[in-house]
Amino acid sequence: MIPFGSGLDRLAGFASASHWRACLLLLLISLGAFLPGFASLPPFDRDEPRFAQASKQMLETRDFVDIRFQDEARHKKPVGIYWLQSASVAAGEALGVSEARTQIWLYRLPSLIGAIATVLLSYWALLAFVGARLALLGGALMAAAVLLGVEARIAKTDAVLAACAVATMGALARAWLDWTRSLAFVPSRHNWLVFWGATALALLIKGPIVPMVWGLAALVLSIRERSLRWFAPLRPGRGLLLCLVAVLPWFIAIALKSGGEFFAESVGKDMLGKVGEGQEKHWGPPGLYLLLFFGTYWPAAAFAAMAVPFAWARRREPQILFLIAWILPSWLVFEAVPTKLPHYVLPLYPAITALLLLAMINGGIDRFRRGATLTAALVVLVPAALVGVVLYGNWTLDRTLPFLALPVLALALFVTWLVFRAFQRGEIEGALWRGVVASLLLSAGVLGLAAPSLRSLQMSPRLAEAVRAVGCPDPKVITVGYREPSLVFLVGTDLAMGYDGAAAAAFLRQPGCRVALVEQRAAADFVAAIADIDPPPRLATTVRGFNLNGGKRLSISVYVRE
Repeated sequence: MIPFGSGLDRLAGFASASHWRACLLLLLISLGAFLPGFASLPPFDRDEPRFAQASKQMLETRDFVDIRFQDEARHKKPVGIYWLQSASVAAGEALGVSEARTQIWLYRLPSLIGAIATVLLSYWALLAFVGARLALLGGALMAAAVLLGVEARIAKTDAVLAACAVATMGALARAWLDWTRSLAFVPSRHNWLVFWGATALALLIKGPIVPMVWGLAALVLSIRERSLRWFAPLRPGRGLLLCLVAVLPWFIAIALKSGGEFFAESVGKDMLGKVGEGQEKHWGPPGLYLLLFFGTYWPAAAFAAMAVPFAWARRREPQILFLIAWILPSWLVFEAVPTKLPHYVLPLYPAITALLLLAMINGGIDRFRRGATLTAALVVLVPAALVGVVLYGNWTLDRTLPFLALPVLALALFVTWLVFRAFQRGEIEGALWRGVVASLLLSAGVLGLAAPSLRSLQMSPRLAEAVRAVGCPDPKVITVGYREPSLVFLVGTDLAMGYDGAAAAAFLRQPGCRVALVEQRAAADFVAAIADIDPPPRLATTVRGFNLNGGKRLSISVYVRE
């Protein structure tokens, strides 16, 4: 336990005495974990600006049914996240935010809210398994988890989806544990509304992923119980009707508008493509999620790994059985699918948190077990490796160091050492709380101070700035050789995409103020093609940097013809 009289002990005791105080503390922890870098980090290619640009085009065209990226239909995910992002940006415009439609942080607000909701709903779900004090710790561990912190800062589906998943599973847990007489309280009569409301939202956000998670868990539990009667309090008839009322209008509208192409693309190509082969260079072998787990669920991952023997030994108990049914079937599905992206397993992390807490209070984390000390050392090694990568990247790419971040990073590493020392003394709860503090410091140092200083990685923002500086209003722009979605989002929907220098030269011959962004590989063809233009385009500037997606250094010249 945390040593008596410590600040963390008093804070945990004070906050957990009231659900409102616990939620307020979790809100503050979440903001401390998620806000550093939230507005200062540039659009992260490629998925984030694709989502943001499609949402921006909804506002531009006032078409809130179809989803498009420039002239291309984006029929991969349902419309829910685009509606949320569009509403967020519209609210920003109404409140007077300058250039709201190119402010990426406005598009990230639904993800931030989704991540905070995930933390608060994790606290609510964990109350079915442990007391308020430990549920508070579990919520804090979710806020501290690296993966949720990353998703909170990216304008796409997965933070909101995680909130939907934990809401459905918290409601499902109450139904199961009440049936097995393992629940310390009577579930609310509105429990079914939470379950089906979250399911309906999840269907509009990312289709069948959340129903798959709770469906597999319910299947395992029903086989174990040899009955479906435990599911009856969730009122499946009313719930399915609620889902149909919520999701059918848009699905019918997009089917009519796209002539069925949405379903052919989203189900036939996107979903089945992920199942059949690794899409978009995201292939990974089975077992990859297990390897990534120690980084994505840091700082609690090492302790959760030590809880596995406890979970296996007590697998027949209703609480443990439910958590295994939540985790294992879906995890196996994600491992079997060739397309591997770290965020796929995020909806399972609250269940892992619950197993960790149950192991902790039942003596299931043995610091004397073989390999336990080495496993606990990952708490220090993982952030040390991350800090090393960040500092190496700053020096290699920009020949500088993030001096403001250095003291914060050093303090974060010191606190992780205190985590390890607390574990060695057998103070598991104290170690986990110190891990939360270390995560807050690491978030501030890496994402708040160090990452935004990596100017070489900000190619699209710098190019957009160069376009704005050419001196004429609303120029027409073409890019050759650099085709990242973030450039479309920042420069404008009508950004032209050229395939060679001759295309850029032909673009500049047309009347009006025009700008060409020419990557170095196309420079020779471009210079030859503009030789007969009078007056010749002027070279405004050259932007040099590094493209993470291609893993290449870039040099892009900005030419202007007025």
